[in-house]
Amino acid sequence: MIINIQELAIPKRQAWLQHAIAPRPIAFASTINREGNINLSPFSFFNLFSTNPPIIIFSPSRSGRDNHLKHTLLNVLEVPEVVVNICDYTMVQQVSLSSCEYPRNVDEFIKAGFTKEAASIIKPPMVKEAKIKMECKVNEVKSLGDQPGAGQLIIAEVLCMHVDESVLNEDGSMIDQQKIEHVARLGGDYYAVINKANLFTVAKPNKELGIGIDALPESIRCSAILTGNNLGQLANVQQLPEVDVAFTNDTLKNIVQYFSVNPVEMEKELHRYAKQLLDEGNVNAAWQVLLAGENV
Repeated sequence: MIINIQELAIPKRQAWLQHAIAPRPIAFASTINREGNINLSPFSFFNLFSTNPPIIIFSPSRSGRDNHLKHTLLNVLEVPEVVVNICDYTMVQQVSLSSCEYPRNVDEFIKAGFTKEAASIIKPPMVKEAKIKMECKVNEVKSLGDQPGAGQLIIAEVLCMHVDESVLNEDGSMIDQQKIEHVARLGGDYYAVINKANLFTVAKPNKELGIGIDALPESIRCSAILTGNNLGQLANVQQLPEVDVAFTNDTLKNIVQYFSVNPVEMEKELHRYAKQLLDEGNVNAAWQVLLAGENV
């Protein structure tokens, strides 16, 4: 199915894109105008784009219905400062409530039940309930158009962060990813929460080059059992491993003994067992199992 995005009406276009490009983090932005009126609103067109300088970008797009500009955008054009509060699961319903299009003089802190907390450097207040807050100066506002749905990029530089100790690791040296319960936006009414149950790790490519999937033995590379993810795990080594004579494994011994008269079935069983080990994150053992098959 091919979707010609350019020909779709704006609401339909937005739906296709937001369902596909997900999950998206949420910038819960607090701003202030010259008169001191405060605005608080969430934006899921948001991410980190640079660490030196530390730049984040979010986009209060023009309304797809009537093309009006968001209060957040109007505020930063007057006072180029913003606090980006990070939304977590404990506050997501209140954050959603704050997205209602209240009149400009209505305080969403009050409507959504959040507490103002003075920032240390800039004028807009922080959300006290947020466990992570970033005080930012707005370096640039870049318009992507003047039509309904056009993005208005707020390019902001992070000046300082406020991090609640409850989300730090044991020695307080860094945020513990398992403690935050980040919330992300998807399409329609769907959100995602990141917690211990759905977190997993992926070994980053080493500083030295991995051998690549093309360098794997053909029987492994063309396996009908090992997935692309499994092959990626195996190929993230600097050189093909060698058989470790000290490696012992009862399951491996049983497979080799039971299927010794049928090499084709033995290879399948070894690949199934290697896949199990890879899914458990045990790459070294998986390699030894696969090498056993290569050397029988």
